Amino acid sequence: MNATSPHNFPASVSLRHVLETDLGMVFFYDNIVVVEAYEGVTISYITGFSILIKGLQKLGTRPWVYIANRINSYSVNPNDYKYLEKIPTLKGLVIITPDEIGKKNAALEANFFNKPFTVVDDLASAYKCAQSFLAGDTST
Repeated sequence: MNATSPHNFPASVSLRHVLETDLGMVFFYDNIVVVEAYEGVTISYITGFSILIKGLQKLGTRPWVYIANRINSYSVNPNDYKYLEKIPTLKGLVIITPDEIGKKNAALEANFFNKPFTVVDDLASAYKCAQSFLAGDTST
């Protein structure tokens, strides 16, 4: 495990920055952003805009993948995915949720996002999907 990473990514993946916000924790790796929202919050374009701006400043022009590590129960507005789609450096979205209800919700959310989108059970699978998206393989 990478000693600086709480996500057990390969040692070659550097944790660059951690942002603690009212909505949750945001972990910036080289080309991966892991978001762990707090229990009961609502994430929307309005509530998450300042986090998005700070994140884009950290990432610069690097291509990246958003991983939503749903360790807590919270709400999202899937209509707001249209704003994420407009970010040219965002290559895809991976949602981690091990339970069936979470998977069904995420499958519905996928209908609102027109970039690569997948749902997985764990961080290791999310990392593999992120690498595929960054390599341009959208079949994951």
